[in-house]
Amino acid sequence: MAISAVINTYNATEHLERVFDNLRGFDEIVVCDMESTDGTPELAGRLGARVVTFPKGDYNYCEPARMTAIYTARSQWVLVVDADELVTPELRDYLYDFIKDPGSVKGIFIPRKNHILSRFDPSSYPDYQLRFFDKSCVNWPPTIHAVPIIKGEVLRIPPARKELALIHLPHNLTTQVTRTNTYSNAEVSRTVSRPVSLIELWGKPWVCFLKNYILKGAWTMGVAGYITARNKAYYKFLTLAKMHERHVMPEFHDRYRSDGSHKPAGGKSQRKQDIREH
Repeated sequence: MAISAVINTYNATEHLERVFDNLRGFDEIVVCDMESTDGTPELAGRLGARVVTFPKGDYNYCEPARMTAIYTARSQWVLVVDADELVTPELRDYLYDFIKDPGSVKGIFIPRKNHILSRFDPSSYPDYQLRFFDKSCVNWPPTIHAVPIIKGEVLRIPPARKELALIHLPHNLTTQVTRTNTYSNAEVSRTVSRPVSLIELWGKPWVCFLKNYILKGAWTMGVAGYITARNKAYYKFLTLAKMHERHVMPEFHDRYRSDGSHKPAGGKSQRKQDIREH
């Protein structure tokens, strides 16, 4: 049986060649690109991928394009990889051995090793990702950070099998801050509007920091651990602050897209639904 490796991309040239180098051995590589402007689809094509285009519209996260990427794959079994993740040879071999006799299992949660400042972040491990499945049994909701829904049995690779974990490559802090702003906007847009108390705004980020820094062991990373715990606490603070803003200033908040750019007076632009293959 065959496996298709699928990557959703938007301006993803930074790590793409390394990602492709680690995908050698899969039956095909499909890149579903959301109208990148940095040459991502051209680079992916040169590296041997089959490239399809999903219209970006107002989207600033990849989940709306996930199902398009999955359905475009020619194989029954699909591995979804982000454009900043590496697949180890051990994981590739494990998946090919698995599909020889999958039984009733239709999906696999894979652990992921996150890195910050080039160091492994133990506070987030195993950070399970449901990324391997029979494509006929999956539905991936189009909301940010959504977990795919599998019709059938799902198993988890034990966290002790670290050689089978996806490797999540680090980004510079400028990119992380930009993502924190974008993702917190998207997070708020899908929540119910409500007031946020001063105690909640002050306390929850501190709880988040202490949980990651002390209980989950980020302190063992030294400076890198302090930075990652602070960043997670800031994400919590920013999300809560934007929730409060949305409650007290709904008209102001709704004038802006999830990326912070101003919406035109006519409202949301019409999104094209055509898919182009190169």
